[in-house]
Amino acid sequence: MGMVRLVLTDAQWAKMEPHCLGKPSDPGRSGTNNRRFIEAVLWIARTGSPWRDLPAELGHWNTVFKRFRDWVKADVFQRLFDAVSDEPDMEYAMVDATIVKVHRHGQGAKGGLKARP
Repeated sequence: MGMVRLVLTDAQWAKMEPHCLGKPSDPGRSGTNNRRFIEAVLWIARTGSPWRDLPAELGHWNTVFKRFRDWVKADVFQRLFDAVSDEPDMEYAMVDATIVKVHRHGQGAKGGLKARP
């Protein structure tokens, strides 16, 4: 995967791998590369892009989307989250001004309180 920045560390993947569906040894149709699939889902979540904009290095967008939908129905992502969050650092719960915006009426715009000289 050339230009795409990967997110998962080897330690995180080692915790997640046993909980994934479709191992190469399973009979029938299964995913050939679960790690690449997880990276594709994380790319979509990180960028907020539509599925059709998924880079080709991460797989065909429609295949990834269908597999994502199947995993959601099977609660696989909840198991993956539980597997890697054994020591949560609460980083996801941090709030700062870059994501919380004040309503325009609370910004001191026209019509607000006026300072007296």
